[in-house]
Amino acid sequence: MGQFRASRRPAPLQNSPINLMLIWLVVVLCFLTFGSFIGVRVLMSLFALELGASQAAVGVLIASFAIFPLFMSVYAGRIIDRVGPFWPVLGGMAGFAAGVLMPWVFPVLPALYLSALISGLSLVFFGVATQQLISSIGEASARSRNVSYYSIGLAASGLAGPLSVGYIIDHHGHRMAYLALAVVLVLVSAIWFACRRRVPLAQRKDHTTSVSGITQILRNRDLRLTIIVAGIVVAGVDLYTFYMPIYGHSIKLSATMIGAVMGAQAIAALLVRIIMPKLLKRWREEHVMAGALLVAGAGYFLFPFFQGVTVLFMISFLLGLGLGCGQPLSLLMVYNRAPAGRSGEVLGVRFTVVNLMHLIIPITFGTLSAMVGLMPVFIATALLMVVGGYLSRRAGNAKMRHDVQ
Repeated sequence: MGQFRASRRPAPLQNSPINLMLIWLVVVLCFLTFGSFIGVRVLMSLFALELGASQAAVGVLIASFAIFPLFMSVYAGRIIDRVGPFWPVLGGMAGFAAGVLMPWVFPVLPALYLSALISGLSLVFFGVATQQLISSIGEASARSRNVSYYSIGLAASGLAGPLSVGYIIDHHGHRMAYLALAVVLVLVSAIWFACRRRVPLAQRKDHTTSVSGITQILRNRDLRLTIIVAGIVVAGVDLYTFYMPIYGHSIKLSATMIGAVMGAQAIAALLVRIIMPKLLKRWREEHVMAGALLVAGAGYFLFPFFQGVTVLFMISFLLGLGLGCGQPLSLLMVYNRAPAGRSGEVLGVRFTVVNLMHLIIPITFGTLSAMVGLMPVFIATALLMVVGGYLSRRAGNAKMRHDVQ
């Protein structure tokens, strides 16, 4: 009981060393946990193909990550608003470790599906809690900086996850890759528990849980468009994570080379997130988002026309510039538009839309690729990015007219 009270302290002041320590703690934990998640997605695709699964079956497998998040995200956000982030983060990491360990114990295709379901449920609580925590630390003026740090950790995880998993697969096999990731997650859980006294108390007093609360959130046109654009951004990331291993496998790239090409996307995301605060000082959020999605669309359009590793590396880098900027921007934009005291719930709504895309996109596009091949899928994704850019630009223009009035 004493430990629980210790983890529920009020948030520290903006410039205190404790505050900066908490920010970097969250960044490191997200780097390791989301790096494991990205690695698991690559590993699961390649292991399923190794076990004889079709592309459509791999699409269903990847979509399995999103089933529980689709229905649990808003509920998870409400819990986090009430109890604070400590226990949801700890439970999320522990559950994810259990899910990752399952294919090591049972190296069969059904175990991969169960692993995806457990991992998806666990990451709901971890993802919403860490996003809410990093966005709420300190004053509003520091929010873009904190989210930038957070997104840099995610970008670095996108580099480390595929590279490390690809190396382990090539040298030790798929099962050992699962075991290595599970060990990392257990260590991360231990670090978080050891730092429990640094985590602040939840600030929400209203415990409303009605469905009408979600409807009220979605009536806000600006917030609604922002959540839709966030879903499109994540769909772009999702499709890249899903199709790059399949495309690389189809053109006979090794797992290490697939990881290296995917690493180029992560390097670009890391670089663009370092300069993101400067971009936001010069241009409006919505316009930066529109430009990022158009760049991502160009990358997707070019991808299926090339097979050389060097060119794929360059195109992957271009994709990373667009998608890497879009991910943290969507988080920042949603949080900035959330009603007071309901940030966790609104981020849960965002997470629901994101996971609806996680569910629909792999199944739909996996079936499509099995029927017509990969090229139409890449072109369709490019068009989806352009639509997202248009919606973001439209939201930005509407907001400018409202501000002038």
